[in-house]
Amino acid sequence: MLAKRIIPCLDIKDGRVVKGVNFVNLRDAGDPVENALIYDKEGADELVFLDIAASYEKRQTVFDMARRVADVAFMPFCVGGGIRTLDDIRQLLNAGCDKVSINTAAIKDPSLIKKAALKFGSQCIVVAIDAKRRSFERSYSSRSQDDFSVEKSEVYINGGRTPTGINALKWAKKVERLGAGEILLTSMDRDGTKDGFDIPLTSAVSTAVNIPVIASGGCGKLEHFYEVLTRGMADAALAASVFHYKEFTIRQVKQYLKEKGISVRC
Repeated sequence: MLAKRIIPCLDIKDGRVVKGVNFVNLRDAGDPVENALIYDKEGADELVFLDIAASYEKRQTVFDMARRVADVAFMPFCVGGGIRTLDDIRQLLNAGCDKVSINTAAIKDPSLIKKAALKFGSQCIVVAIDAKRRSFERSYSSRSQDDFSVEKSEVYINGGRTPTGINALKWAKKVERLGAGEILLTSMDRDGTKDGFDIPLTSAVSTAVNIPVIASGGCGKLEHFYEVLTRGMADAALAASVFHYKEFTIRQVKQYLKEKGISVRC
């Protein structure tokens, strides 16, 4: 069995790491390069670096910052935010990134996924899916998470600002067909809440596709990592605030998972 991955995420705005709740109310969480160095030393399996305002503000992702982070991060490294063209992808890979994450541009032009996979290889093309239940479904928030209907999940773009009307599960299947090598699945309803990952959504997507799925959004306890990697069937678990604010370390997470019988890289 392949080892499960633990991945810290660096959400970047105005050159700083930030973290919020449900994609809003952002708080400063430090310098991205310093954070990357810490996570590298702690034994993170990968690092995800997302410029969360790049697509919305219609500017290029911060190539220079990516180079600086890549200089100190010797683990695999993924960059996303504001990527719109094959040339953007080429520049980021040349800057030292192992993977790139695309979301908004992929929705607007799905052929970009296929072109990028053919040009650079599926292994470095990650499609980020920001999913949120539709308004009429959120009115039933008192229900248990297991009652959540995956068919009501909708893909959002522009850093979680714009609904697309596209079902998250159907989109996940399509991006696999187009050549994506991995999916970064974020539950916007769970993001920053620390209530746990969205298990029904994650398990549905993980079951529907044959490419790795990184689960994101909602981690607040060590148990949440175990749940999403077992019940959620995710290949990797991504977290931000619990690592940024030192609630526990990556080593603690891996030790906990190892004791629970989960295969992880030590």
